[in-house]
Amino acid sequence: MDLMNRTVLITGASSGIGAATAQALSTRGATVLLVARRDQALREVAASLPGRAGVFPCDVGNPDAVAAMAEQVTAAHGTPDVIINNAGAGRWLWIEETDPEEFLQMAAVPFHAAFFVTRAFIEPMLARRSGWVVNVNSPISEWAWPGALGYGASRWALRGFDECLAADLRGTGVGVTAVVAGHVDSDYFTVNEGALERLPSLDRYLRRLTPDDVAAMICRALVEQRRRVVQPLDIRLVNASARLAPRAVAWVLGATGASRARTSASSRPVAR
Repeated sequence: MDLMNRTVLITGASSGIGAATAQALSTRGATVLLVARRDQALREVAASLPGRAGVFPCDVGNPDAVAAMAEQVTAAHGTPDVIINNAGAGRWLWIEETDPEEFLQMAAVPFHAAFFVTRAFIEPMLARRSGWVVNVNSPISEWAWPGALGYGASRWALRGFDECLAADLRGTGVGVTAVVAGHVDSDYFTVNEGALERLPSLDRYLRRLTPDDVAAMICRALVEQRRRVVQPLDIRLVNASARLAPRAVAWVLGATGASRARTSASSRPVAR
């Protein structure tokens, strides 16, 4: 796919991976449509881009808000060529720390949001027999670790959506790419205090990525029209091990991951 003059809608575009992806795509000549809840942050990202951009504040976990946003996007720019479902949220909590309402919020973004946004634009994509959907995910969607129940479950659900969407759209001219990025040094771990402590100690041996690294992954996946991209190599090796010896990998993650005894009381968030 040639990215020049393509229209690309990015959710979670106000910071981190979303903002870096907007910069990378804009540099390559795409028109980027920035979607997130924070209007001012989106405008700051748009102002930093070298090319054309549109700003569309929206809570992508709300289907009515997504429908209204889609109408605005279509009126201003037509149907996007590419949708990047990047929005993600959620604290890392044990099940007993997780309030049911917060669990629903973690399911809403990224899982429900990916459906709402894709569904809002899929019919015109199917009618013209072209388009692409990118779903940005986490390694916890491949192998679970303790202390992040709601976050991990929502990422497994997103993986299921991605796989089923690819099957659903086979032969339609609309492609699907799963992007799985390892530990990304972004403000996520600053905002979600205590998450770093709950990472399995295996993480310290894996290469870390920057938002720019993930943006480059996404651009390359689109250009090459890849079905699936996983980085860094370390994560691919753990994935292969998990397929060959799932019990062994589960044991390692459990043994080196968070435990209620090791997690200090001061770092355990109180469920809202």
